Amino acid sequence: MTYVDEDAAVTVGFAISIDNSSYQLGTFSTCDGLGCEVVIEARQEGGNNGFVHQLPGPLKYPNIKFTRPINSDSAKVSAWMSSMVGAISRCTAVIQAIAMDGSTVCQWELRDVIPVKWTGPQFSSDGPKVAIETLEIAHHGFLNNA
Repeated sequence: MTYVDEDAAVTVGFAISIDNSSYQLGTFSTCDGLGCEVVIEARQEGGNNGFVHQLPGPLKYPNIKFTRPINSDSAKVSAWMSSMVGAISRCTAVIQAIAMDGSTVCQWELRDVIPVKWTGPQFSSDGPKVAIETLEIAHHGFLNNA
């Protein structure tokens, strides 16, 4: 028997807001890199050939990349990037996984977020193609929502 959860994590977009909705960057179609990893240091013990000690180190957070076709929300990304000219300030961001009915499936609150890179669409006269933009952010981990 196959059981299908009614609240299955099927998403159609990822909404991003910065600093308690100061910048609503809109919904992106992909979100890549959301996660964390414990940095492991391998240490060999002299005279012990049976195993290598695996010592946990700090948590590492990869950059997160968002992509979408350009739309009216693309100007909001430009405004946020422009606000960083002169002095880059870290902020809080909320990423929401949005279902087809508009409900939030899950959300993550990130601390010390800064924009790393924005890439606009590649224009070419080779034929009709979707104009895609990419936003990349860095962060220092997740905030507790308890």
